[in-house]
Amino acid sequence: MSRLTEIKIVFYGLVAGAGVIIGNILGGWTEDLKTLLIMMGIDFAMGLLIALVWKKSGKSKTGAASSVSAWKGLCRKGAALLFVLIANRLDIMLGVSYVRTAVIFAFMANELISIIENAGIMGVPIPQAISNSVEILKRKAEVTDQTKVTDNQEHP
Repeated sequence: MSRLTEIKIVFYGLVAGAGVIIGNILGGWTEDLKTLLIMMGIDFAMGLLIALVWKKSGKSKTGAASSVSAWKGLCRKGAALLFVLIANRLDIMLGVSYVRTAVIFAFMANELISIIENAGIMGVPIPQAISNSVEILKRKAEVTDQTKVTDNQEHP
């Protein structure tokens, strides 16, 4: 086996291991988490396109691409994932299963709003079903199941 092949195997193993660990601490690779990560990727890619092609980014003075702005965007997305981690831990500690989901829905709504804004800058028409989805996600993020809260409280 060549040295390059060995390096590839080790690299892929490390990436896979990191994915397992990250997925585990975020509460598993559920459909809502996958959807959030996909939306984050789409939003980031669209932001880069707007800066590189349209030069209409609101993140820099000239509207062109800026490595500092891109880095800040990635940091914001990383911070959002930290809130997912915190929400997952709160679910575990409180013995409930809705905090993480509500947090993910809230961030999905924010990402979708940003994607819609980016598409508008690009001149892409927005289907009404997508616009309606923002309100649905916001409502789902705000809903708390009071029966779960009361069921898990200690009774004197």
